[in-house]
Amino acid sequence: MRWALVKVCLAVTTMVVVAFAVPLGLVVKEMARDRAFTGAERQAAALAPALSITTERDPLERVVASAGSDAQMAVHIPAVDGKPAVDVGRRHAADADITTVRRMGRASTTEVPGGFTLLQPVALGSGAIAVVEVYVPEAEVTNGVGTAWAVLAGVGVALIVGSVAVADRLGVRMVQPAQRLVEGAHELGEGKLGARVPEEGPTELRLAAVAFNSMADQVVQLLANERELAADLSHRLRTPLTVLRLNAASLGEGPAADQTRAAVAQLEREVDTIIRTARQAKPQTAAAGSGAGCDAAEVVRERMEFWSALAEDEGRKWRVAGAGRPVRVP
Repeated sequence: MRWALVKVCLAVTTMVVVAFAVPLGLVVKEMARDRAFTGAERQAAALAPALSITTERDPLERVVASAGSDAQMAVHIPAVDGKPAVDVGRRHAADADITTVRRMGRASTTEVPGGFTLLQPVALGSGAIAVVEVYVPEAEVTNGVGTAWAVLAGVGVALIVGSVAVADRLGVRMVQPAQRLVEGAHELGEGKLGARVPEEGPTELRLAAVAFNSMADQVVQLLANERELAADLSHRLRTPLTVLRLNAASLGEGPAADQTRAAVAQLEREVDTIIRTARQAKPQTAAAGSGAGCDAAEVVRERMEFWSALAEDEGRKWRVAGAGRPVRVP
């Protein structure tokens, strides 16, 4: 039961962790990508005012240097009105991609060796379309993703380990009362009438322990009643035995008289044996160990009830005094 509970908890927790960690990891990756390209868009937007003023190489080179690294930014101005095309910065994108962006008039992201490029079209005063290229290295796109995934994996492993530990403790809490119940049943079956089970654990097992202890008490009570009945009957036989012994003594001599006296003596010995056995075989009514004890007042009442039969036969008056309240003794 313990290991079954641990396996179920392990499977459920693993599914929950995977169901939440995988989408969350993908979201973190997408957020890192968006952050990198948002920064590239800001850098590209910073060149738009300069392109609306001038298309000369030297001013543009200074603007590119001030806006970012010339290794990551480039400006591509087409040839207009007999002026040659101008390329400022380091090119990463292919000519076909630049031409496509210039023709379509909207930004585009292209994968290049080592990373990505953001191609941002900018309208010039002459009506031509310039393209601002911002290179985004792979390291910036995945910046922080590995750390976030490691944290998610660590949290997932911690959740799984914690759930397994909690399931194991719950399993122990459920299994131990069941094991004690099994041990108590074995002891009671072996004749140890003092076997009792602590009423602990989950509600079902606690109710089972209560039922077991009640059953054991009933067994002990039945055996005690049988022994009390045997002892009581034996005591009641003493009076007729005394009469028989007196009658046998008055028979005089002869084989028949001797046999009668021998039979009466043997019957009296058997009655004594029954009484002695009933006294010695009184069942234990509580489990032995620290804290075990009894109610002295209850013992006094039981003993007086036990000997009341003999007292009545002998005509003796008796009463119980001072045993109305419970008195616990070891």
